[in-house]
Amino acid sequence: MLTIRNKRVLVTGGAGFIGSHLVEKLVKGGAKVTVLARYTSSGQAGWIEIFPAELRRKIKIIYGDVRDSDICVRAVDGNDYVFHLAAQIAIPYSYIAPRDFIQVNAIGTANMLQASRTCGIKKFLHVSTSEVYGTAQYVPMDEKHPQVAQSPYSASKIAADKLVESFHLSFGLPTVTVRPFNCFGPRQSARAIIPTIVLQALRGDKIKLGNINTSRDLNYVDDIASGMILACFSSKTDGKTINLATGKDYEIGEIVNMVGDLLDKKLRIATEKRRVRPSKSEVYRLQGDNRLARKLIGYKPAYNLKKGLLETIRFFKEHISLYKKEDYQL
Repeated sequence: MLTIRNKRVLVTGGAGFIGSHLVEKLVKGGAKVTVLARYTSSGQAGWIEIFPAELRRKIKIIYGDVRDSDICVRAVDGNDYVFHLAAQIAIPYSYIAPRDFIQVNAIGTANMLQASRTCGIKKFLHVSTSEVYGTAQYVPMDEKHPQVAQSPYSASKIAADKLVESFHLSFGLPTVTVRPFNCFGPRQSARAIIPTIVLQALRGDKIKLGNINTSRDLNYVDDIASGMILACFSSKTDGKTINLATGKDYEIGEIVNMVGDLLDKKLRIATEKRRVRPSKSEVYRLQGDNRLARKLIGYKPAYNLKKGLLETIRFFKEHISLYKKEDYQL
């Protein structure tokens, strides 16, 4: 049985959406957790701020940026395991600021790898993305699926993945790369597809979207966090790349209808031009193959889409004041 009690763990990006769920799970499991959170003048540590006080007290927070190699060494030092989630993630913003994505996602990852090598880390878990595959050339998409950089974001993550591979092969750094397919749940930013639909549905019955001729393999955040922990602490994953997926994809219209049913509302979809990605950049289908994850780490998602949506809707109802009323966010 996996135990994480007293393991010394650094989580970069631990104040963000997935990172905060991972941190919460690690702390509750008894791990000694340090979070590297991007500094802001507000002094706020992202979603960690909503944690109960007794949970927050157990987390060491270091403020900084993965683009600063000195900060990376300071954050890694004294830990045995690194969960590297820090990333620039919004695909539409990558069209506007591609250099920012290279600096954070590629150079930032290189900094974290070098710091981990210097400090003798026992395992470096890197969080990739299903976006590195581009539109499905076959389904389900396994780890051998070709990588296609259909956005500057995906290009930067492909670069990061390859840097992780190179540090494992060149220097023997113990690594594992996990590729979550589309993750959703409480605390997600309004730019992602599930919050986009849910927040608009809570405020009205008209859902403004971009291209609706797409489908996604949707994974509840608690499952993804559990998969990351299993992958990091398994002796079978060194040097591996592993998909975290349900193996089922849903069309956008299906998701809208399901949200409407759960809210007892008839929702109308309206296409809004500014939300549509460039045609060659749009990823039309993602459906993951999770057989390797099942084989190596016994990965088995506990949430189906409906169960995850119920938890997500509950969160957004309770915290809707934290989200701007403007319904489009890069």
